[in-house]
Amino acid sequence: MCRHVAYLGPPRTLHELIYAPPHSLHTQSYAPREQTHGTVNADGFGVGWFDPDTGNGEHTAPAAPLRYRRAMPIWADTSFADTARAVRSGCVVAAVRDGTVGFPVDESCAQPFRGDNLLFSHNGAVSADEAVTRELAAPLPSEVVDARAPVDSAPLFAMAIRLWRDGQPLGRVLSEVVGAARALSPGRYNLLASEGATLAATACGDTLYVRDTEEAVMLASEPWDSDPAWQRVPDGSLITASPGAVTVTALDH
Repeated sequence: MCRHVAYLGPPRTLHELIYAPPHSLHTQSYAPREQTHGTVNADGFGVGWFDPDTGNGEHTAPAAPLRYRRAMPIWADTSFADTARAVRSGCVVAAVRDGTVGFPVDESCAQPFRGDNLLFSHNGAVSADEAVTRELAAPLPSEVVDARAPVDSAPLFAMAIRLWRDGQPLGRVLSEVVGAARALSPGRYNLLASEGATLAATACGDTLYVRDTEEAVMLASEPWDSDPAWQRVPDGSLITASPGAVTVTALDH
């Protein structure tokens, strides 16, 4: 199991979003409050963000995102903690990893995954990985390297990229991936994605929270502070969000 977060709003530093809150993603890596599968997220981390100078100021889709990933605990990478103070973005997706048994602790498995202008994270685990890989991974987008990562999240991402390239809306993409995966295998399918202009996520087997203001919207596996504005997303739901506009619907499958 893992923890992930996403932010969309006025540009803020990565440090403000990932390290500074009292129960930040950094803290959740070693002291999660609501994690029910695993106790620590020490098997890697990743942060993806969109450059605020490439068109995200008005929440229009910007150029391809930038990303930083490591196969180590986030608390062990002090250099990134310093760098995070200097990097600003209006759209960020980040995750800390507790690796699924049987898959390597490798940088290629750390999320968010990236393809085209999409960032994607999977918080959960797939029980019948071989069946999901056989049915959802092919045909693999050959140039999307993350779709070939040696982890159970990769075939979910492969299907997401194919649907995204077919022009499906982001929320529909995640809903279709969850439906296809659940038809093949029990599992926990909390997905999170952004193309830089909106956020979309599923609550399917694990916790998910949303906090919305007129200026910014945040999604997180666990609230990163005590603000009562955090609202839990019901399990079995799809959420699509931009600042001041949040929609929660039941998953179709």
